[in-house]
Amino acid sequence: MARRRGGAAAAAASPAVVGAVSVMALVYYSTVFVFLDHSLGLGTAAGAAHAAAFSLVVAACFFSFLCAAAADPGSVPASFAPDAEDPQRQGLKSRYCDKCCMYKPSRTHHCKVCKRCVLKMDHHCVWINNCVGYANYKSFIICVLNATIGSLYSLVVFLFDLFQTEHEYDVPYVKVIHVLVGVLLFFLSLTIGSLLCWHIYLLCHNMTTIEYREATRAKWLAQKSGQKYRHCFDLGTRKNIQMIMGPNILCWLCPTATGHLKDGTEFQITNN
Repeated sequence: MARRRGGAAAAAASPAVVGAVSVMALVYYSTVFVFLDHSLGLGTAAGAAHAAAFSLVVAACFFSFLCAAAADPGSVPASFAPDAEDPQRQGLKSRYCDKCCMYKPSRTHHCKVCKRCVLKMDHHCVWINNCVGYANYKSFIICVLNATIGSLYSLVVFLFDLFQTEHEYDVPYVKVIHVLVGVLLFFLSLTIGSLLCWHIYLLCHNMTTIEYREATRAKWLAQKSGQKYRHCFDLGTRKNIQMIMGPNILCWLCPTATGHLKDGTEFQITNN
């Protein structure tokens, strides 16, 4: 996995990244050392098992977060040159970027924040201070998946502790903090879970967020003319997933298993 210029140091300089890591730390501490310890006890077999399972989820989330933040999302190769017109790839011609003063392959877009072209760009994510593109989309979606599992896990533990055990708040602000953490967990579960569902949809259709916006208009125009629209890169759910996550299902949850990725300048299109 190629690293972007500045690597993790560049990501760490962003206040949003610091905020995201701080939320991870707060959720982990609250879940393990407050909710689990109070409801089950970390000294019990059940409490230790839950603490170990939750720690594994958080560690996986943090590792994939670092991979997505430090990796180069996909730079246009210096040797890239537009091919001669191919009738089978009509409408997928390389375009010229006036800002980068170079040709960019199909599915490549210029990021105003990163100030460069990114292969198969999905969006610029402030939480990792990096673009989400061809080379780091897998680690990004794994991070979102682990974050969803972790936030839901923490929310369940919080609710169990809230309704199954008695609480004695000797200091008033402790109760306020307890409630605020519960609200935070609910908000995280809802927002990150929704984000996961959205990217699963995009993953299954081999589509980026930018391409979805473009496809909305194309679909409307097709319906208006009595035709049926289909995304040209949609090769079927199974193949779409394998193109991003890899052919080996055992490596789908490993953010560093990206050996199946090519240079990101050419993509197979459907014949339909």
